[in-house]
Amino acid sequence: MRHVMLTAALVAILPILSASVAASQDRGPVTNLPLPRFVSMKTSEGYVRRGPSRTHRIDWIFKQPNIPLEITAEHGHWRRVRDRDGAGGWMHYSLLSGARTVLVEQDMLQLRKQPDPKAPIVAQLELGVVARIRECSAQWCRLAVAGYKGWAPKSALWGVKPGEILD
Repeated sequence: MRHVMLTAALVAILPILSASVAASQDRGPVTNLPLPRFVSMKTSEGYVRRGPSRTHRIDWIFKQPNIPLEITAEHGHWRRVRDRDGAGGWMHYSLLSGARTVLVEQDMLQLRKQPDPKAPIVAQLELGVVARIRECSAQWCRLAVAGYKGWAPKSALWGVKPGEILD
């Protein structure tokens, strides 16, 4: 009888334990920052390794400074990252920056003066342009690129989550 009551108590607490474990998995074990999260590459060249140490083989070399990358895991001073195409691996944290950038995913994307599809056009951005994020609302991001500042629909950008708000 006692065994049955203990099992019932465990069954009652199991959903709470599962939720706690799931919540802790959404944060990096090293930084306690959200996972996944976006960052940018700080340097003009960054080695991407097969594992989280300098002894692991280099699989990729990212060569575009400020490109947005998504961190999916942490291990010591190493971050597992991926780019827009899903290519990636482990990079040393010193090569990454918290400065947020996005990659334009729509050719001739119209940068507008206000976050409104009828607002005047400030500039047009080519596919693949990297822009710095100034702020994001639910549907729009204010960007800065090549001396221009304006708003673009979040749906045309990679490097920011759909529901993410940035001030």
